[in-house]
Amino acid sequence: MKSLDQVDLSLTMSKAEEAERLKAAWPRLAQLRLTLGGLIGERRIGPPVCVVFEGWDASGKGGSIKRLVNPLDPRHFRVLQFAAPSADEKRHHFLSRFVPSLPGCGGMSVYDRSWYGRVLVERVDGFATEKEWQRSYREIRNFEYGLVDEGMILIKLWLHLSEAEQLRRFDARAADPLKTWKLTPDDWHNREQRPAYVEAVAEMLHRTSGDHAKWNLISAESKHNARVEVIETVIRKIEKGMKRQGFDPPGHA
Repeated sequence: MKSLDQVDLSLTMSKAEEAERLKAAWPRLAQLRLTLGGLIGERRIGPPVCVVFEGWDASGKGGSIKRLVNPLDPRHFRVLQFAAPSADEKRHHFLSRFVPSLPGCGGMSVYDRSWYGRVLVERVDGFATEKEWQRSYREIRNFEYGLVDEGMILIKLWLHLSEAEQLRRFDARAADPLKTWKLTPDDWHNREQRPAYVEAVAEMLHRTSGDHAKWNLISAESKHNARVEVIETVIRKIEKGMKRQGFDPPGHA
């Protein structure tokens, strides 16, 4: 498992190359999705797919998700965004609020942030006690083991960028009237806490990446590179997951 400082942030890509590689990847992703949904090929339902996005604020999660689902029929996937738990959700185990939106066989869900908030923001800002977030690593591993053992293709992505590039994007958002809504006081607060987050992310990657569900570290210093790396990673992981479940990926259309 690579660490954050091993991610090659020098990777760049032109807008033209991004467009070319996305154009090549989109038909394959759509083909895989329709095959798993039992709509083409052998027409049998395949394993569910769950893509989990985590990463720094302004790392391009939203743009990467947009490009990932671009070729898919909106009826065939769900994108879920998770903010702070409500007062009622806090009355239950922290994992419970994520279960209803998990995909069933043949389905696909994309999580814009996830149960990993327990060992990130809840840890750093003290919303969970040390005993609670320390225990959560085991609970998360067991939860994911159960999902994968049941057949789910679980793909976990961390979008990584430098502190300097994050600041540049914050300033650009602040200066653009159409993007200021993306920048919140919480973003600035989290930035001030970056050293604590670096420690939390490093421990999260170390303690929750295993053969059942490895973390995929995405170089997001270049948004164009991140978008391509995300979709190409998802395609590879879906193909590998299908084979693991005895479900042969279709030949390229």
